[in-house]
Amino acid sequence: MSPQVAGLLQLTALIAALALAYRPLGDYMARVYSSEKSYRPEKWIYKAIGANPAAEMRWPSYLRGVLAFSAVSVIFLYLMQRVQGSLPGSLGFSSIDPDQAFNTAASFVANTNWQSYYGEQAMGHVVQTGGLAVQNFLSAAVGMAVAVALVRGFARSRTGELGNFWADLVRGTVRILIPISVIGAIVLVACGAIQNFSGIHQVGQFMGGTQEWNGGGVASQEVIKELGTNGGGYFNANSAHPFENPNPLSNLFEIFLILLIPFALTRTFGRMVGSLKQGYAILGAMAVIWIGFTALMMWTEFAHRGPAFEIAGGAMEGKETRFGIAGSSIFAVATTLTSTGAVNSFHSSYTGFGGGITMLGMQLGEIAPGGVGSGLYGMLIMAIIAVFIAGLMVGRTPEYLGKKIGTRQIKLAACYILVTPALVLGFTAVAMALPTPADSMTNSGAHGFSEILYAYTSGANNNGSAFAGLNADTQWFNTTIGIAMLLGRFLPMVFVLALAGSLAEQKPVPETAGTLRTDKPLYAGLLVGTILIITGLTYFPALALGPLAEGLAS
Repeated sequence: MSPQVAGLLQLTALIAALALAYRPLGDYMARVYSSEKSYRPEKWIYKAIGANPAAEMRWPSYLRGVLAFSAVSVIFLYLMQRVQGSLPGSLGFSSIDPDQAFNTAASFVANTNWQSYYGEQAMGHVVQTGGLAVQNFLSAAVGMAVAVALVRGFARSRTGELGNFWADLVRGTVRILIPISVIGAIVLVACGAIQNFSGIHQVGQFMGGTQEWNGGGVASQEVIKELGTNGGGYFNANSAHPFENPNPLSNLFEIFLILLIPFALTRTFGRMVGSLKQGYAILGAMAVIWIGFTALMMWTEFAHRGPAFEIAGGAMEGKETRFGIAGSSIFAVATTLTSTGAVNSFHSSYTGFGGGITMLGMQLGEIAPGGVGSGLYGMLIMAIIAVFIAGLMVGRTPEYLGKKIGTRQIKLAACYILVTPALVLGFTAVAMALPTPADSMTNSGAHGFSEILYAYTSGANNNGSAFAGLNADTQWFNTTIGIAMLLGRFLPMVFVLALAGSLAEQKPVPETAGTLRTDKPLYAGLLVGTILIITGLTYFPALALGPLAEGLAS
């Protein structure tokens, strides 16, 4: 069997698995977020934090809950790292430096999981499991809560109430993320991932010296790393490490976990707004982009150019032989079109165009299907933009799901889509203009520029993957990427929740013969075109200086 055929079979199996899980999981999540019943463990949590899950919140209160909880999480995780040397189970590792502790705390709370450190050489069991893994659950639950609040904005009328943040946070964690993670961890252990709390031990000789590895709760952290579209690896090699991702079966399962909730949330959206067809339209737009990017990546990496490529069967540099080009390409697209950032290969070693595809996937806003929660609300923002453009074309007031898209709504949507490009392009420009940041580049020319552009694209879009080659463990990059991660995560949430509140206050507009049908393939096509055009106009000059220039020169 040729590698290309094997890749197509992997992709087919992945699509089939996602299709089977789509309806039951989507409907289940809709019931979770629509339920008024609280389970006993949830009541204990509400009592401990002093929250009333039945109290409805308007968007400012909901936002205050999101920001306050996330701020406390950043402080808590920062302090854990700063006192690591005094904690039990630290494996003898010292406390983390202030700038790196800030960067890591911001990273994991913002669902980015950018890592400027070697996990197996810096973090002990307590910080890894009690700090980083916990934030993998909580940051994912926050994103899902914000998405559900926006969906309620479309579904409700004549009220500014969006639900209760604390109830959404707890239910998303207890009823969705934890149960799936328990099952997923068992599957990963069965595939060969490790799960223990052993200390550092020698595993043999390596290039004339002794090689040492430490154990850890790897499988349990790996599953929520992928399921919650987090991405931070227990080991520096991330999902290329055999302890995290042992074989092709575990590789395919991890890709399935990455895409599972973001795709299923479109079913949840359709169920909660009372029209499954609306969910299918959003799903269709996401699927078209994801499949298109995957096909383009596989074609780019399988293309034979020269004897070395022909002998290897494609661009094998930087890829694990146990996954091959197909498994690596599917993983790379899945992780950059979502806010996951996990890697099973080095994106820097991809072909020029292949590296550009990973970068463009993040620059789209990671909405196909995107992160848990963030992908759905990002796509709904683009849906509003597409409706507005269609309304301008025919001279009608744009409407979406019975809600008028007026001046306030389109301003909030526009602010949302401008935040991330401003952070990415602004920080990249400053880094290239200053002498010190450029010293961190391993490569010069177009590829070196791509290293820095990729870093800020990854940070501001809350992805967390790296282009490799860039020494990001400096005060400049730890600080600026940390700021980009926090602003890129929480500033858009301000606009999303404000938009949700304005939509919830509206009275639904009755559908007429002139209403644009947003549940049809024509609209899904318009949505895809809008996404590609907006991204192209925003990032094309920067991409032309980096991956496009490198690809054309090779």
